[in-house]
Amino acid sequence: MSLRKQKQRETEIVSKKFALSKINFIIMGVSAVIIIIGFLLMTGPATTFEGGFEPDIFSARRIKVAPATCLFGFLLMIVGILFPENGLKRQK
Repeated sequence: MSLRKQKQRETEIVSKKFALSKINFIIMGVSAVIIIIGFLLMTGPATTFEGGFEPDIFSARRIKVAPATCLFGFLLMIVGILFPENGLKRQK
């Protein structure tokens, strides 16, 4: 009897479905990498009073490219979460 219950529990564990599929996790992983790249693009030398004014803080990379990259990463993260499990299959 206990062997039968154990097999039944194993099949219940296997039959459980996750809320997100493998493709969701792949999309979310790619978007996390894009967000990290965007934050790395924002880094650079800081302005200190001792060193004088650093004009690099107003570069196009730090003001335009990096925030756009992060925004794209965050939007892709939303797509990764909301992407349907059977999105690649046609529903009949």
